Parts: sequence; C-alpha cells; structure tokens
Amino acid sequence: MSRNLLDIQNLQVRVEDKVILKDLNLTIKEGEVHVIMGPNGAGKSTLGYSIMGHPKYIVDKGNIIFEGEDITSDKTDARAKKGIFLSFQNPEELAGVTLENFARTSKNNITGEQARFMAFRKELYHAMEALNMDKDYANRYLNVGFSGGEKKKSEILQMLMLQPKLAILDETDSGLDVDAVRLVSKGVEAYKNENNALLIITHNTKILESLSVDYVHILVDGKIVRSGNSTLIDYINENGYKDFVASTLSA
Repeated sequence: MSRNLLDIQNLQVRVEDKVILKDLNLTIKEGEVHVIMGPNGAGKSTLGYSIMGHPKYIVDKGNIIFEGEDITSDKTDARAKKGIFLSFQNPEELAGVTLENFARTSKNNITGEQARFMAFRKELYHAMEALNMDKDYANRYLNVGFSGGEKKKSEILQMLMLQPKLAILDETDSGLDVDAVRLVSKGVEAYKNENNALLIITHNTKILESLSVDYVHILVDGKIVRSGNSTLIDYINENGYKDFVASTLSA
C-alpha cells in the first residue's frame, strides 16, 4: 500500500496583506500524479511556491507535512534536501554558472556526496539526449540566451538529474510548441515511478496525454472546489471554468 508523501492541512497563505490560499487541503501518495487547474489568479502558482517554502508566501495557518514530518517552517533548501523539486514557470538566468556545474552542485548538496565527474557527465548527456538537447548546452551559462523551450527543457533536465521524491511542475508547458511539449512530456514520463509523485500545474493539457493522471483538482479563489479523475480535464477543455467560478460566487 502506498504511503502519504505530502499532506496539506487547512493551509492559508498570504502575500503581504492579501490572502491567496484559503483552508486548502491536499494529500498526495507515492506513485500518484495530481493535476491542479483553474482560472488565472486562482492561486495555482502560490500553492507550488508555498510547498517549496518561498519566503514571499506567508503561511498564516495550517500545516505542510512531507513524509510524516511537519515542514511548514523549513527553509527552501531544507525542503529541497528532503526531496521536493519545483520547476519554475519562468526559469531564472544565472550568468557565470554553467548548466552542468549547476546541476552537479545541486545534486551534491542534496545527496551530501560528491558526484564522480565522468559518471555524472555520462548521466547528464544521456538525459540531454532524451530531451533532444545539444550537449553544448551543458557548457553554457544556466538559461542565459536560452529560448523559452530550452529553459523548460533545462528545468526537466535538472529534475531528471536530481530525482526528487515530489516534483512540482508549474506551467512547464506554457509557451512551448507541440514538438517541445512532446519532448518535455517524454522527460516527465521518464522521471515518474511508483516511489515518487508529481504535482502538475497547467493550462495546456497536452503535457498530460502520455501520463496516467490519478487526480485533477480545480482551484478557484484559493480553494479546491472540485476534485476528480482525468475526466475533469475533458470537461474543462470543453466548458472552461465558468461553472466552477459561478458556484464559488453563489456559495
């Protein structure tokens, strides 16, 4: 029987004086794929940042439990070492640090061990090949001069190298053409196994086509207003969020 990996209990999160998430509850077990969907401004990215521990997002109440441990007050780096990964919607550029060095340093910090140089490079090149990334990108500064699609592939590459227990993908497929989405989906599929879990925040359901989705959650005005199976994706594609927004306003 799979165990709970993440438990979010009655979470309320604000940014400055504005409350974004309101008494949100979510449980993710090992081996599961969860999808968060909702209209713009619903709080989807806020949820990802809050799980990762971004200091801008203040938890007023509630708890974030990871593998049975309360991590609500943990700093971001501590959460990363415990096995949580967040792929950013808009990846940052980091001049002066190559993609390879960044990935190797990140892995060393998380595992607490020094990765053997040649073994790590072989693993990196293998992952890059799967994502159709030219090996020259390993020697380029992280995301500097990368196209939008290349930046998203870089994020998935880091996920494949770090092998987190919980990967949160925040709009990883936004701005990508069909071929790029297919390659990113391939990388996500390669990562997924029965011992880890995925939380995918998305508008573009193309990235979900090759994955077996266990739960879909509709987030409106900081609350999960509906949870269900993958048929909810088809409903949203056909009808949008108007029914869920209307029901929230009338509640």
